[in-house]
Amino acid sequence: MSFESLGLRPELLRAIADQGYTEPTPIQRLAIPEVLSGKDVMGGAQTGTGKTAGFTLPLLHRLMSHPPSHEGKRRVRALVLTPTRELCMQVGESVDAYGRHTQLRSTVIFGGVNINPQFDALRKGVDVVVATPGRLLDHSEQKTIDLGHVEILVLDEADRMLDMGFIPDVRRIIRLLPKERQNLLFSATLTAEVRMLAHDFLYKPVAIQVAPHNTAAEQVKQAVYPVDRSRKRELLVKLLKEGGWKQVLLFVNMKVDASSLTQQLQRAGINAGAIHGDRTQAKRTKALEQFKEGKVHVLVATDVASRGIDIDELPHVVNFELPHSPEDYIHRIGRTGRAGKEGEAISLVAQDEDVLLADIESLLGREIPKVIIPGFEPDPNIRRQPVRPRKLSRAAPAGAIDQGEPHQHWSRFATSKK
Repeated sequence: MSFESLGLRPELLRAIADQGYTEPTPIQRLAIPEVLSGKDVMGGAQTGTGKTAGFTLPLLHRLMSHPPSHEGKRRVRALVLTPTRELCMQVGESVDAYGRHTQLRSTVIFGGVNINPQFDALRKGVDVVVATPGRLLDHSEQKTIDLGHVEILVLDEADRMLDMGFIPDVRRIIRLLPKERQNLLFSATLTAEVRMLAHDFLYKPVAIQVAPHNTAAEQVKQAVYPVDRSRKRELLVKLLKEGGWKQVLLFVNMKVDASSLTQQLQRAGINAGAIHGDRTQAKRTKALEQFKEGKVHVLVATDVASRGIDIDELPHVVNFELPHSPEDYIHRIGRTGRAGKEGEAISLVAQDEDVLLADIESLLGREIPKVIIPGFEPDPNIRRQPVRPRKLSRAAPAGAIDQGEPHQHWSRFATSKK
């Protein structure tokens, strides 16, 4: 199947060719026709499978095919909500790339940066807004954005929205939208909570899932390196130096650990940077750009970054600590092995993390191969209280996940039916 056979407009086909793509991915082949038909869609696919283009291309096609009913200033006709700033920028870049040969205008809205340029873009008028919930509500309260003409609403990375406690904000935003609209929900995992959310958010949706639920990408080679917690940093430095790895995304659970580990790696002569919630948006953006350009070899990140980093050929992901949620493990390692490329995911696992490892292997449906590095064998005499998955709190504040405290917080929408 070709992109031409999907019925996309010539301007979009030209932009696709500019990007060097010739054939749609499975999620694109399934989702694009359904979105073009005007149906609500619930799409599930692992990261790196082309989800963003799966909704961006038909969204732009529909806006081009149905001119606005109003005259004069452009109104916001399509709204894409994302959970993180990095993902917001990534989706915004895709909208710009695929819409480059159209007359449509778009902008991104997220916190941590000067709000005035966002005011200016909205004042001039845009057709598509890609936003994080909090900053979008800031604009709404200041009456600098009118959401009363939105025709298409996209909730991207719905499972992460749930995890990070953004659903109350999303519900507030939905109340500002017209009741008659097309709704699209995309998620890396279609958990029971996501499906319940979709039941309230979508109207008779078409469900699309191109990979088995919570299955790690087949292209990712996974391995566990057992090691005492006190010797993790030493083993990490050994692996980085002897392996000659030049692009490694390294995950920790807490922001303070990201900063301290980055400093320790730098003192060991490793070019490392950090990206987490306590850093300003400008510093996060700079660290990510340097990592993509190869100026920084190791990027230390908390889970807030696991959805916003888009690198086509990221070769290595390392879990310095296992996440408390097995689903987060899927999200982390999904940053490598993208678009058919091979990748490697390594986890440094202490004895007190065995419970977390068991939960991950249960979700995967198989054991992850263990690799013992000579000289780093775990001390059998060490006995520590096992780290257990933390109970998910429905009342936890937004942002707690970036502090190493995963939680879920979701509320039922005031259903918007057609």
